[in-house]
Amino acid sequence: MSKNGYDFYLDKCLLPITPQKLQIKINSANSTVTLINEGEVNLLKNTKLTDIEFECEIPQVKYPFAVYPNGFKGASYYLDYFENLKTDKKPFQFIVSRSMPTGKSLFSTNIKVSMESYTITEQAKNGFDLTVKIKLKQYREYGTKTATIKTESGKTSANVQNKRADSTVQSSKPATIGCDVIVNGRLHGNSYGEAPGQMRTDYRGKINFINPGSSHPYHITTPDGLWQGWVTADSVKVV
Repeated sequence: MSKNGYDFYLDKCLLPITPQKLQIKINSANSTVTLINEGEVNLLKNTKLTDIEFECEIPQVKYPFAVYPNGFKGASYYLDYFENLKTDKKPFQFIVSRSMPTGKSLFSTNIKVSMESYTITEQAKNGFDLTVKIKLKQYREYGTKTATIKTESGKTSANVQNKRADSTVQSSKPATIGCDVIVNGRLHGNSYGEAPGQMRTDYRGKINFINPGSSHPYHITTPDGLWQGWVTADSVKVV
């Protein structure tokens, strides 16, 4: 855990120095039209993809305030990691874990994203250290539809089938503490469904607590053990 209580993860990579500023832009797809009798109205639509932007410092030497879970790593390690996130063409989890100086956990940010771009800056005032500006974009899972066209006695009919993601089909495996699960549902602050939080879609996590008999019996963490929240039984599939 960083000394300031904020941990930034790009997939499984913890940034050694917490960025000073994080900007998360929730974009809207709403449109405004003018009706003859009603005047101007706003047509509400689903939100666009969220944009995330921040700058991080990547040191070339080990500082006492920097965090390295597996020992010091130079700037080349992080630059290679960023490049792989860009060239692999695969979404990954962006996680910000927040806590008070007392250790009390605050809300977390956990979004599946893509690496849109990153800019490396070297300045004389920073010595040999680097500044990397990173731009991420929210990633949403999507699927395809299969249409079957049948012609009988001169009549044409179309049957359209939605392919259901495997992660939304409930598993027959029992849910136990420590097992890996796919989560499709809303996180909550406790097992009684209070303090609703963020939604998770096809998110891979772990179960670390179970409260049998409650409305939201499973507590979910990230693959690395960062707390997320409580979910209903039908929100998880054991994998």
